[in-house]
Parts: sequence; C-alpha cells; structure tokens
Amino acid sequence: MKYKLIVTDMDGTLLNSQGNVSDENKKAMKKLLERGGHIAIATGRIYTTAKVYAKHLGIVTPIICCNGAVVKDLRDDKKIYGNPISKEDSYKIIDICREHDLYFHFYSEDTIFGERMEYKILYFSEWAKTIKEEDTIKIKIIKDSREIVEREIIYKFSIQTDDIKLLDQIAEILNKEKTIEVRKSLTNMLDIMNSGVSKGNAVKKLADSLGIKREEIIAVGDNENDISMIEYAGLGVAMANAEEKVKKIADYITDTNDNDGVAKVIYKFMF
Repeated sequence: MKYKLIVTDMDGTLLNSQGNVSDENKKAMKKLLERGGHIAIATGRIYTTAKVYAKHLGIVTPIICCNGAVVKDLRDDKKIYGNPISKEDSYKIIDICREHDLYFHFYSEDTIFGERMEYKILYFSEWAKTIKEEDTIKIKIIKDSREIVEREIIYKFSIQTDDIKLLDQIAEILNKEKTIEVRKSLTNMLDIMNSGVSKGNAVKKLADSLGIKREEIIAVGDNENDISMIEYAGLGVAMANAEEKVKKIADYITDTNDNDGVAKVIYKFMF
C-alpha cells in the first residue's frame, strides 16, 4: 500500500449536503480499515462533534479539530496537542465583531460558546437533539464573551455572515494581526486561530506519531482551511465542489461530496 494514511475534512468533503456520511464512503472506509490503513479526520469543528462520526465509522486515529489547534486521542479523549489563542487576541476579535454587529462563536476544549442562537451554533444545537445522550456536545449561550475568555482556554473563533463583502473586509482587518491565523472554512465563515495553527502542521504531528512519511499521506478537502494539509500531503486532493483556490493547488480532483468523492479517492489510490 503506497499510501498509509488518508486525512479527510468533514463539512463539504466527507459529509454530503445533508450532513451525513454516505453509504459508499462508509463502505470504502470500512474496507480500508480492515486492510490496515489509517483514516484521520481533520476538521474545523470541536472534538466532541467530530468524535460522533469517528465512532460511527470505526476510526481510531486521533482527531485533528479546531483546524489543527487541538489533537485528541479517541481511545481516552486525552489531548495530545493544543495551541490556544491568546486572551489579548480573543478580546480584539470580540471587539471587532461587536463593532460590526457580527455573529461569532468560539471553542474551548469541550464547549461551544456564543451570544446568539444563530448560524452554526443553531445548527449544532438542533443536531445535538438527534444524537445519543453520551455523545451530547456542550453548547452555551452567554451574555458576555469577554468574561468567558477571561477564565477559559480558547482554541478557535468563528465569524459568520451572509454579507460576503463584509466578511472579506473583516478578514483583511484580522490578517494585519501577526499573532493569529485567519482562514475561510465555509463561504460565509471565517475561522481564527493562534499563529502557526493549521491542519497541515497538525497532520505532520499526527503522521510523525504514527511513523508515517509525508509521501504516504493523502489529504482531502474543499475549502481554504484545508489548503495547508493538501499542500503538505504526498497526494493533495480537492473535492469537485471545492473552492477554486483549493483546486488550483491540489494534485488531483475527485468527485463531489454528494457523489462519494472520498470513497472514490480511497478506491483509486489506496487499494
């Protein structure tokens, strides 16, 4: 087996438009695990939401979450790696969002915090009602984000708006800060992490821990926050539904997330 590890993004990649893993993706991943291959999830999501899917798929490789700010072991839920965002930068992000009346939420190691029940936090709240009690994720609607930041370790902020022009302007403002990383994870969402945090760096740490070489890795994604791992991997794959900037740097373009794109990569390159 030339490639020993496939790392896949979740939203827009492993998950279809309905937020599910297709039967064909499940089948391909099951076969790969039976043959001794490694599968890892690298997501912008918090660990607890990614863990639900990993358990269902039989994945045992540690999960890369919060765009690489946190890596946790599925076997015991222990944190292998963490790179939080500073309190000073957190305050700046909160102030910018308030100035422009923008929705935002942020993650500690195990909780999603937000001041409004809108956008992604609303999605996670509704989704949480459909999962088993032992898989429940912590979601807290709060009054003052600055108070939470003062006492919690925070790993990622997300800003979401359908005003894409404004979102791009906010990205420009935030990109002037050299102590943070700013990436789009959805067309209408920015993710902000500590400087140096990326899926690519986390994939390297994970592969080193598994004794897997760079050239033995496949990375699959669809958006800007996946670029670093697509560039790092021996084979970087973009989904057919990926952003154009992702397709341009990829070595290979697979089918869409609604047409079993991840499964097709596994069948083509790992069997």
